[in-house]
Amino acid sequence: MQNSFKTAVAAVLFLSSQTVMAQKSQILIARNSVGKLQASIANKEDSKKQLSIVSDGLKAIESAEKDSKTMKWSETWSIKSYLTSFAALIDTDAANSNKFYDAAIEAINKAKSLDKFDDNSGLIKASRHNILIKKQYKANEAYFANDFKEAFTDLKEVSDSFPADTTLALNTAICAYQIQAYDEALNYFKRAKENGIRNATVFQKMAQMYVVKSENETAIKTLEDGLALNSYNRLLTNDYINLLLDSENFSKAQGLIENNLKVEKGNKLLYFLYGYLQQYGGNNSTAILAYDKALSSDQNYFDALYQLSLAYINSANETLKKSEADKATKYNGLIDQAQYALQRANEINPNDKKTVQLLIEIYTRKKATDKVQELNRKLQEL
Repeated sequence: MQNSFKTAVAAVLFLSSQTVMAQKSQILIARNSVGKLQASIANKEDSKKQLSIVSDGLKAIESAEKDSKTMKWSETWSIKSYLTSFAALIDTDAANSNKFYDAAIEAINKAKSLDKFDDNSGLIKASRHNILIKKQYKANEAYFANDFKEAFTDLKEVSDSFPADTTLALNTAICAYQIQAYDEALNYFKRAKENGIRNATVFQKMAQMYVVKSENETAIKTLEDGLALNSYNRLLTNDYINLLLDSENFSKAQGLIENNLKVEKGNKLLYFLYGYLQQYGGNNSTAILAYDKALSSDQNYFDALYQLSLAYINSANETLKKSEADKATKYNGLIDQAQYALQRANEINPNDKKTVQLLIEIYTRKKATDKVQELNRKLQEL
């Protein structure tokens, strides 16, 4: 009996030893697959060959996953995450690629939780790198499918892992902007800016968001930074001038406009803004010249026509204050010019109430009753 018991124990121990050796041999096979895969990558072998290596490795890992001992090893899951994450990048079948990707994420989480002493940090790091590349691919797919929320979620993680990559930061910011996560958008635009991006649109968008937050000084500084990298950029220049005007920094705005007009002599907006500044300062004759310059570039420029009419009216009113003998003639001539500008403006935008109201005032002064009645009827319809 005693001999039989000893024999039974020996058999159990033998079988147990065989099982452990079998599981260790499966880990060795999986390790060998990792080595083969890395050699295949170095030799630039085709994806079919590499997927075959991955398949052999995963077959061995499946056995290790089921064993009560090796399933608790970080190495088991580190190998699985490495093999599946790489397969997710090279498998051209979308469904298979996504299955590998999901398996890689599950495996790397288990590997990290079991890797108490960083014994498998190399494989885990390589796996994470592959996963992040796949996340970027998935984010691009989501972006072009107009799923900006999903794209932002994936890109945010990738950008946070590679903060010096300005393209990633920019794309993340764009997705955040699309889903109206403006604080997040601003953070990633700032990251792109701080890492040396020169794209003028980045500075423009940042400035616009600072304006919304009522941080006008920061917006102005942002546009100045953008212009330092993109001299005379029209979009940045226009926004910068308008912001200076909104902040009532008129002298700085005027100097900027004058400098830019030396370079962009046909820029109608710059001439319009220069005219507006001159008009604001009471220099109506100079404003008229500036508006005429703007209209020489675009004769249908509504804003320039409207402001030109105001400049003529202001000049006409100033003429009446003078003691010149022909002031009445000059007055009438200036009012005629204002009327002509307003008629052109009304043709371009017949639904603008301010234009119609000014025309009514002019026709009232001229005692053109029929025109006044006609325009009053039109004004009631607007």
